[in-house]
Amino acid sequence: MPQSTRTTKPALGLTACTALVVGNMVGSGIFLLPASLGTFGPISLLGWGVTSVGALLLAILFGRLAMLVPRTGGPYAYTAEAYGEFTGFLIAWGYWIALWTGNAAVAVALVGYLGFLFPVVAESHVYTVAVALLAIWTLTLVNVRGVAGAGLIQTVTTVAKLVPLAAIALFGIFQVDPTLLTPFNQSGQGSFSAITATASLTLWAYLGLESATVPAGDVVDPTRTIPKATLLGVLIAAVIYIAVTGVAIGIVPSAELATSASPLADVAMVIWGAGGATAVAVGAVIATFGTLNGFTLLSGQVPYGAAMDRVFPPALGVISSYGTPANALVLSNLLASVLVVINLANGLVETFNTIILLAVMSSLLPYALCALAELLIRLKGVGAPLERGGAHEAGLPWTAGLLLFGLGLVGLRAGHGLLRRSALDGRHSDPRLDQVAQPEVPRCRDCRDHRSGRGVECGAVDFPSPHDRASRPGM
Repeated sequence: MPQSTRTTKPALGLTACTALVVGNMVGSGIFLLPASLGTFGPISLLGWGVTSVGALLLAILFGRLAMLVPRTGGPYAYTAEAYGEFTGFLIAWGYWIALWTGNAAVAVALVGYLGFLFPVVAESHVYTVAVALLAIWTLTLVNVRGVAGAGLIQTVTTVAKLVPLAAIALFGIFQVDPTLLTPFNQSGQGSFSAITATASLTLWAYLGLESATVPAGDVVDPTRTIPKATLLGVLIAAVIYIAVTGVAIGIVPSAELATSASPLADVAMVIWGAGGATAVAVGAVIATFGTLNGFTLLSGQVPYGAAMDRVFPPALGVISSYGTPANALVLSNLLASVLVVINLANGLVETFNTIILLAVMSSLLPYALCALAELLIRLKGVGAPLERGGAHEAGLPWTAGLLLFGLGLVGLRAGHGLLRRSALDGRHSDPRLDQVAQPEVPRCRDCRDHRSGRGVECGAVDFPSPHDRASRPGM
C-alpha cells in the first residue's frame, strides 16, 4: 500500500553521493557544450574558469547548509528554513522546473550521440523522439523501484563516463594545433561579452552540484557525507571540463565544431580514427544515461520534500511500496517528455541550447537565495553560532555577495540568449538551417557533409556562397 512516510534505511554512502554529484554534472554538458562554444574559440576557457570558481563556492556553501539542515529537498529545504514557507514554495517550483527541463536536455544529448552510432536515429524525427522518451521512462521505472538500484546505476555509469573523457584530455593534448587557438576570441564580440556569454552556457554543466543534498533522507551520515561528496565532485568535474574543452578547441576547427551534433566523437576521430570516435560516442551515451538517471532521482525527491511540508499537493508526497515518491517521479518526467516532443522539431543541438538556457534561468534564483541562506539560518540560532569578528562571520557576507553578483550577471546573459534565439526562430524558416548548432552561423551549402551538416572541404560558413568569404560571423 502507498504510504506517506519512509520505512527504508539510508542507502547512499560517500561513493554513491560523489557519483551522484559527478554523474549529474559530467554528462550532456561536456559531451555537447564544445559545439555550443565552438564559435567563441579559446576565450570560452575563461568562461569555464569563471563558472568553475563559482561552482566551488557553491559547493562549499551547500556542504555547510547540509550540516545545518540535513533534510530531504536540498535548496528547497534550505530556503524554507531561512526565509519561510512562502519563499520555500517559490524555490521548490523553480528548482523542480530546472530539474525536469534538465531531464529533457539530457535526453536530447543522449539521442545526439546515439545518432552518431546509429544514423537512422538522427535521420528520423519519429525515432529521435521515441528514443528520447524510451530513455526517460526506462529510468523513471528504475527510480520508482528503489533508490539503491538508482545509486548503483549512478556509480557504474560515472566510472564508465570518466574513462573516455580522461583519455581525450591525456592523449589529445599532444595533437593540439596551435593555429586553431588564434585568434583567442573568435566570436566577433568584445572579450567581456564573450566571457559572460560562455559562462551562461557553461553554468549548465555545473547544475546538479547540489545533487547530494536533495536525497538527504536516504544518505548515510548526511552531515558528513554530503559536504565531502559535493566538494570532491565539483573538483573532479572542473578538471575534466577545462581539459577536454581545451583539447576540443585545439583539434577541431571552430566552424566544424560549432555545427557538430557529437563534438567529442569528432575529436576522438582526429586522435584515434573511427574506432576511437565510436568508443567516445558509446561513452557519451553511458554518460548521458547516467546523468539522466541522476536528474530523474532528484526530480522525484524535490516535489516529495515540498509535499511533506505541505507546500506541494499531498499526492506528490505519497510513497510507493518500494519506498520511493512514485507520483512525483511520474509527473516530473511526464513534463520532461512534453518538452522533448515540443522542441525536438528544431534540431538536436539547437533544442539542447534552448533547453539548457531555460534550465539555467530556472536554477539561478534557488542558487541566489541559497547564497544568503546560511547567514540567515545562523542568525536565527540554528546550528553553531557565528563568532563575532571571526573569519567565518566576515567571510559569509563576502561569499554571498560574490555569488549573487556572478549569478545575476550570468542570468542577464542567459535571458538575453533566450530572447535572441526566440527572435531568430521567428525570423527564418529555411529548413536547411534546422541542423545548425547556432542559427546565426549558417553552414556551407555546396560542400557540406549531408549526413552531419558540417563543411568538409572549404570550411566556410557563409550562406549561400561557399567560397567568396573566409570570415566567420560571431554569435
